[in-house]
Amino acid sequence: MFSRRNFLAGASAFLFPQLPRKSAGLKTSPALSPIRFREVAQRSGLDFVLQNNPTPRKHMIETMPGGVAAFDYNNDGRVDIFFTNGASIPSLEKDSPKFFNRLYRNDGGMKFTDVTSEASVAGAGYSMGTAAADYDNDGHTDLFVAGVYRNILYRNLGNGKFEEVTEKAGIKSDKWSVAGGWFDYDNDGWLDLFVVNYAHWTPDFDRYCGERDRNLRVYCHPKYFEGLPNTLYRNRRDGTFEDVTAKAGIAPHIGRGMSVAFADYDNDGFTDVFVTNDNLPNFLFHNRGDGTFEEVALQAGVALTNNGLPVASMGADFRDFDNDGLCDLNITALAGETFPLFHNLGKGLFQDVTHKSRLAALSTARSGWSNGFFDFNNDGWKDLFTANSDVNDLIDLFGSTHYKQPNSLFANLGNGTFRDVSSEAGFDLARAHRGSAFANLDNDGKIDVVVSALGEPAELWQNVSPDPNHWLILKLTGKRSNRDGIGAKIRLGNQSNHVTTAVGYASSSPSLVHFGTGMLEKIERIEIRWPSGIVQVLRNVATNQLLEVHEPEK
Repeated sequence: MFSRRNFLAGASAFLFPQLPRKSAGLKTSPALSPIRFREVAQRSGLDFVLQNNPTPRKHMIETMPGGVAAFDYNNDGRVDIFFTNGASIPSLEKDSPKFFNRLYRNDGGMKFTDVTSEASVAGAGYSMGTAAADYDNDGHTDLFVAGVYRNILYRNLGNGKFEEVTEKAGIKSDKWSVAGGWFDYDNDGWLDLFVVNYAHWTPDFDRYCGERDRNLRVYCHPKYFEGLPNTLYRNRRDGTFEDVTAKAGIAPHIGRGMSVAFADYDNDGFTDVFVTNDNLPNFLFHNRGDGTFEEVALQAGVALTNNGLPVASMGADFRDFDNDGLCDLNITALAGETFPLFHNLGKGLFQDVTHKSRLAALSTARSGWSNGFFDFNNDGWKDLFTANSDVNDLIDLFGSTHYKQPNSLFANLGNGTFRDVSSEAGFDLARAHRGSAFANLDNDGKIDVVVSALGEPAELWQNVSPDPNHWLILKLTGKRSNRDGIGAKIRLGNQSNHVTTAVGYASSSPSLVHFGTGMLEKIERIEIRWPSGIVQVLRNVATNQLLEVHEPEK
């Protein structure tokens, strides 16, 4: 039996085999294992309130902050929580402590302490999204914060403090950035940074949208905002980054970016990039493996839904939901647009299965922001969580939908379809939800959820699902690959997953990879393909543990 957090080796030199196409998961009982959550933010000491600072002029930026990051900043084995926050308008300055970004240290037992000041991460400007990963391979997780003409890169010093290194590292703040994500696009063992940009905007923008006669001013439709290209920074391995947006082929593609998700969707060994666009076709940047990307969303089938129209795409998660070994794609959007689900058919093609999976019927009345595929009841199938709210804070005056909405949980039935279990799971708080992060916060093997909400306290949902299903969490540590193992693929039984921190809307979850294993107490075979190309096989691994796996030398 392997001990907790032990070192494992045992690589093999063979190439990573083609994963089977036949959908199959761990054997499960005929009845769905129940999923239950309880909201514990207040009793846990998590007292953050997202200050989007709404104004009578209805500035578009007010609708879009709220990124959340879950990561272990002090390497104590407990996952901590970071929130982005707004600022004054029109100055875009954090001129009051209420606008500070906030870091909460996990003290264990689902208790948290605000350590923002001592960690030096209060930030500056009107912040939006965040992304956490170890970009300098020193064993400490660093932090990127995207904002309105104010991006921030923090280097983790390893002593509980962060150093702001934005300009020194070559990171620009010349656009309205919403999100970011870390990935190793050139497989050189160092993480690169993809920054998602939204649109041209300044505080001077004062178009009136709504009904003047009734004095009902609403946030303007995205069509009134000219889009932007995204930004790609290559890690120079010396603490600085090179802007390779043009060189890599990203620059020509203009969108209104909201979120980014990474996966090697065609299993060619190079990580690809998906970007959600607001009321424009989405982008899928296929990694050619030579430092350049080709935008292929339309021909791959993920630019638009089946009706041929773009939607208000917001959050994204890029994972294998049906255990066939290929990464599928889920997107959140507004009421009437559904939460599109694209099934990976292989050979670079996707099929819109939103209706077939029942997600269309289940989600059409809801508006979603952040999302994540995680196995919340540990039955071997990834379920879908969405953080919900409309964009228009006056929508209740015009239609049947609501501005503030409860979060959703769609249980994976293991046959390609989902069931709405939101109410029985305990999601009853209607708020203007935005970002979300997913982590095993109390180290019990069940995935908990933290969610931000405009103008109201953040929510901390502790997973208290009752069935004694087993689990396994892998912490990968690279040697030839990047330290976090980001981009590594894992095959466990008939399940597959990969290491990423870019999950949901403008948010970041730990690089730890969680598997539910049902009644299995031991996993016969786990196969890991590292970004370096090394394939490692683990055998007879006991479940119910966090297992640290180190990349072999060769």
